[in-house]
Amino acid sequence: MTTSCKTTTVFLTILCALLLTILGLVQEWPTWAWATLVVLLAGVPAAAFKVAATRRGSVPVDFEEQHTAAPIERREHRVSQVALPSQWADYDVLFSATVRWYPLEPVGGEPVVNPAGLAVETVLDRARAITEQREPGRASLVQHELSGALSRMRPDRTGHLQVMADNVTLTLREHDQERLDKLADVRKDKAVWEHQRKYEQSKREYLGADVLKDTGSAVVWWLAKNDDHIEKTVSDLGLLAQLTSAANNTDVPERLREFMPRPHSERPGPEVVDGPAPSFEREPTAADHFEAFLSGMGFTGEDVRRGMLAKQIADVIRTQDRHETAEELLRRFDPPASYAPADDAADGTPGL
Repeated sequence: MTTSCKTTTVFLTILCALLLTILGLVQEWPTWAWATLVVLLAGVPAAAFKVAATRRGSVPVDFEEQHTAAPIERREHRVSQVALPSQWADYDVLFSATVRWYPLEPVGGEPVVNPAGLAVETVLDRARAITEQREPGRASLVQHELSGALSRMRPDRTGHLQVMADNVTLTLREHDQERLDKLADVRKDKAVWEHQRKYEQSKREYLGADVLKDTGSAVVWWLAKNDDHIEKTVSDLGLLAQLTSAANNTDVPERLREFMPRPHSERPGPEVVDGPAPSFEREPTAADHFEAFLSGMGFTGEDVRRGMLAKQIADVIRTQDRHETAEELLRRFDPPASYAPADDAADGTPGL
């Protein structure tokens, strides 16, 4: 019986003696009753101690062995900055975690000399199966995925241990992260450039195959642009005919030449001189017609819009395999450098 049990028994015995003494005095017990009370108070505790000692018996052997057993082995191990492969070659991710395990019943009697090594190998195999299927730029997201996948106890390949991992972290080397950021910027810039190129191609196709397909289409387009001002459209009919002919590298139809603005040499001045009217020394080219169109539109002198419009018309003409006329327009009107073609002659793709 332990010391606490003995103390409790003695305390209860004294308490009962006091209560019975008070009761005996009040009831005026006879002498023989007092003698019986003394015997009971002395015998009951002794009997209780004897019974408790008999039921307790000797200390078990297993209990003694537990007191002399060796300390329990620590069953966790920390791994740090272990390189694991990702989905992209040469972009490893760095894995850190606390590996935990507990032994199972040995199979085939083979002892495990280094359970920590076996547990770490198991965790790394489980982590690698996930990281090699993920992109390196998603390391923070994959870290949470690993935390969930490695949080469950699972047996190792030999069946000796149950293994898990917690406190998982997954990072990317700093220089690799910088490379990934640069690649992302390049992809974004390329996407913007592709959209701009497709927009310009669509615009040229719209102008060449629809608006400037013929003079009639150009007139309808110009009429819509001028809010149904028929008079202005009629007055610009010659300019539209010149622009359409320049875009398609053809001559202005005979029926529309009377609407074309005449050069200064053919305009009547204050004095009319008898004799034949002066004529051009050479046949007007598409560039001459385009010059007249620009002058009629009010784009004269150093107006930057002359070069910009010349670049757009030259691009449209190239789609019709009229490269010489396009080059003539560019040489004559010298568009700004930002609008000049970069490698058009090489691959037929307009520059931005």
